[in-house]
Amino acid sequence: MTTTESMVDRPAAPPAFQQVSPGRRAKNVVATVLVTLAFMIAMVPLAWLLFTVVSKGFEAIIADGWWSKSLKGVLPEEFRGGIYHALYGTFMQALMCALIAVPIGIMCAVYLVEYGRGRLARVTTFMVDILSGVPSIVAALFIFALWISAFGFPKSAFAVSLALVLLMLPIVIRSTEEMLRLVPDELREASYALGIAKWKTIMRVVLPTAMSGIVTGIMLSVARVMGETAPVLVLVGYSRAINYNLFEGEMASLPLLIYSELGNPEEAGVLRVWGAALTLIIVIMLFNLLAAVISRFSAIKAK
Repeated sequence: MTTTESMVDRPAAPPAFQQVSPGRRAKNVVATVLVTLAFMIAMVPLAWLLFTVVSKGFEAIIADGWWSKSLKGVLPEEFRGGIYHALYGTFMQALMCALIAVPIGIMCAVYLVEYGRGRLARVTTFMVDILSGVPSIVAALFIFALWISAFGFPKSAFAVSLALVLLMLPIVIRSTEEMLRLVPDELREASYALGIAKWKTIMRVVLPTAMSGIVTGIMLSVARVMGETAPVLVLVGYSRAINYNLFEGEMASLPLLIYSELGNPEEAGVLRVWGAALTLIIVIMLFNLLAAVISRFSAIKAK
């Protein structure tokens, strides 16, 4: 083969790097400015909200007994006592909700990812999508009609937890489903090649691998339902004293305390409203930060 033929058959060299044109550079600058401006505009109401709540609620949360006492025996015009009873109710209602929603949500996600085929899987996916868009007041009214009106059970914190389950389930299912899909198929295939049954592979390989992401999704869903107002307004009454019984009697929560104190025109009532609002923001922020820490340090490394 001659030198001329070799040069003809050889593929053409890639074109040399060309400098970005001024027009494209200008478009990039404009897009960057617009996105930054949109971000700053979106941050203005958030910063304003946080500043207002912190400035008006900080005096309440540092008061003596705010975190350790209830409002039992406290007159509307007196600023003493605390939100211990409401904080306990908020945590217990969310905990009961998580005990019901987490196992059901994880099992549903495992079914959709590992076993889901055919009409049943499509119906389940469709129902999860519908449930994710249900307003909290609709969930509360459904539990009121079923649990209280049809079955005859009294209003209670447990009824609130049942309504919160309907709001928490789609979040748990979707987050768990996404984390299970991130588990490499090679891990499953290696387990099957060793003769391990599918259910053991799921329990011993798939779920432990995705567990950090699953826990993160669970914590975010718990933080999501802790601030719901409609279920506590419809399904349980407000109590100024602490109630340890989830299945009977009135029980306070932070959203319910805020709603109750809104009718108190005294300065003490205003302080309690802002203090409870700041407390709720702090609790939810801590849950979100903890979820972010878990996600950062134990996330699945996709390859």
